[in-house]
Amino acid sequence: RQESEKMRDELSELTLLELRNNDIVAESSSMKQTLRLAMKLARIDASNILIQGESGTGKGLLAKFIHTNSMWSKKSFIQINCAALPENLLEAELFGYERGAFTGAKESGKAGLFELAAGGTLFLDEIGELSLGVQAKLLKYLDDHEIMPVGGTRSKKIDCSIIAATNRNLDQRTLKKQFRLDLLHRLNTFTLSIPPLRDRPEDILELTATCLK
Repeated sequence: RQESEKMRDELSELTLLELRNNDIVAESSSMKQTLRLAMKLARIDASNILIQGESGTGKGLLAKFIHTNSMWSKKSFIQINCAALPENLLEAELFGYERGAFTGAKESGKAGLFELAAGGTLFLDEIGELSLGVQAKLLKYLDDHEIMPVGGTRSKKIDCSIIAATNRNLDQRTLKKQFRLDLLHRLNTFTLSIPPLRDRPEDILELTATCLK
């Protein structure tokens, strides 16, 4: 077992050497460690991963990296910015809706992003901006892997990997009753933190060279 673990770690190192092909620059030890952890999570096909980091640190890129190196890679990588839509539209986008669910709804209804991500990965960016109502529906999915379309009467079984990201302090938001504690516990089964660029100056020259190319 130790020998096989060593071989897998060596393969992980080889994969890290190929990161430039994935537009990821990692010269600093802190960023390499984050990517090693991400590779291990991808290798065990982990779900319910929470990526933390300031705006612009590359949380979406890391989520795509995990998806690409996991068993989910053959299916879709679907992403949505949870802060970009109002609550009613976000709920319809995520869970879909049945015909006549609301004024302006399509006659045939519409599949949600959960259905589109079936067998693949759903990346929920800016998860800290979710309303409490949508948080409750997301928690239900994480509990039983079933969704209820808006206006629907039957739940649908969906299996996909969930990766969430935030630049907010979710612990503080739970204390302020702005984020559900039970949902936070569900989402951060595994947590990855991306250090800001000011804390990894070794990456600056490599990033500059990449941008110039």
